[in-house]
Amino acid sequence: MVKPDGRLTGDLDPGDRPPRDACGVFGVWSEGEDVAKLAYYGLYALQHRGQESAGIAVSDGARIVVYKDMGLVAQVFDERVLSSLHGHIAVGHCRYSTSGSSVWENAQPTFRPTPAGGVALGHNGNLINGLAGTSDTDVLTALFAGPGHDSLADAALAALPQVRGAYSLVFADERTLYAARDPHGFRPLVLGRLTAGWVVASETAALDIVGARFVREVEPGELITIDAGGVTSATFAPAQPRGCLFEYVYLARPDTTIAGRGVQAVRVEVGRRLAGEHPAEADLVIPVPESGTPAAIGYAQASGIPYGQGLVKNSYVGRTFIQPSQTIRERGIRLKLNPLRDVIAGKRIVVVDDSIVRGTTQRAIVAMLREAGAAQVHVRISSPPVQWPCFYGIDFATRAELIAGGHEVEQIRESIGADSLGFVSLAALTEASTVPADRLCRACFDGKYPIPVAEAERGKHVLEGAAASGGARR
Repeated sequence: MVKPDGRLTGDLDPGDRPPRDACGVFGVWSEGEDVAKLAYYGLYALQHRGQESAGIAVSDGARIVVYKDMGLVAQVFDERVLSSLHGHIAVGHCRYSTSGSSVWENAQPTFRPTPAGGVALGHNGNLINGLAGTSDTDVLTALFAGPGHDSLADAALAALPQVRGAYSLVFADERTLYAARDPHGFRPLVLGRLTAGWVVASETAALDIVGARFVREVEPGELITIDAGGVTSATFAPAQPRGCLFEYVYLARPDTTIAGRGVQAVRVEVGRRLAGEHPAEADLVIPVPESGTPAAIGYAQASGIPYGQGLVKNSYVGRTFIQPSQTIRERGIRLKLNPLRDVIAGKRIVVVDDSIVRGTTQRAIVAMLREAGAAQVHVRISSPPVQWPCFYGIDFATRAELIAGGHEVEQIRESIGADSLGFVSLAALTEASTVPADRLCRACFDGKYPIPVAEAERGKHVLEGAAASGGARR
């Protein structure tokens, strides 16, 4: 679809968009490398984490140049633009807005002059301090650019302990690249090694695409400094690790590694556990592509039910500027997915998806499969019911809009029209990740927020959802 301002959006139904991570960040320090193009490729690998705007800041040691615009990475940058960005330090960013409007002014990296030069900054996460500013990143950049510090590192070490919420940061002055991660490590951030330099990125998949070797994760509460002398580290707050469990469910690329475990392997294992917890008498297991594919493979392996492709995904949805007609919008899921009737007709189908947010998509898929001749449709979900919003950098629906926020499983099953419905348990999902429960943020599933969120803020989130939907659904 096209927004009223003419900008491209991949949402066929803006009221039923999937959960989205706030941003992807990428940074590189490498003398003798074309760092602007490395940043471009890194952002391309992170495009799934942000599709509203993209930007790259480059320093040649004397000055910082920032280029950013609304749109996808490949729409914002071309050979001419990249060839004009010279230097050995780059900070890249692709953005979804969870705090601040989706406008050019809030595109990143942000830039502010400092007493010693300037600072360019990219931020993945969401702050909950309630500090004044047009966006969280604007607030952070202003804090780093303030007077009274001998270096940008000193400014960061003074400011970061004051900030509450989720932040994985990549920022730079004219001579140095920095990376920092909040004390809970909500959002991912990794360090990689080039032949003659260093890379920091939201996911290991971005290291792979630029030929960097994974070194380690940036630790919660750590500030990394990268310059001609190499990498140095400082701790600005004690680590209290609570990495986001939803990264394993949906947000991260399947070819990314988190906490030493491949995301694809976790998702397949979740599917196996899902089959054990919610078996079904069926003839075929199919995924909702692409996010449901790994769990569907695992479900088929554990259940012994054949795996097959029953839904075909249109890979070009979101690449068109043509507004869908009302008729198509009402059946908008068909712009994304279409059933293979010969595969489905007469079969008892298990359809595996990663999550249910509002239920609109699953309702349309179930109806589509029945129209294609499915004898039965059993829906299996490779995450627990999403009952609570995220305040740490994921653009979830409000609690009033989340179907599991006000409905039991049986009510959800009736709402989407499935013959049966099963969600993997929180314990099974956690065990599949191999990360201890006390080192994970699972708030969207259990409502237990690692950093307390004021009741007033929770209430506001519910009321906003009620207003947007015409009242809380029950």
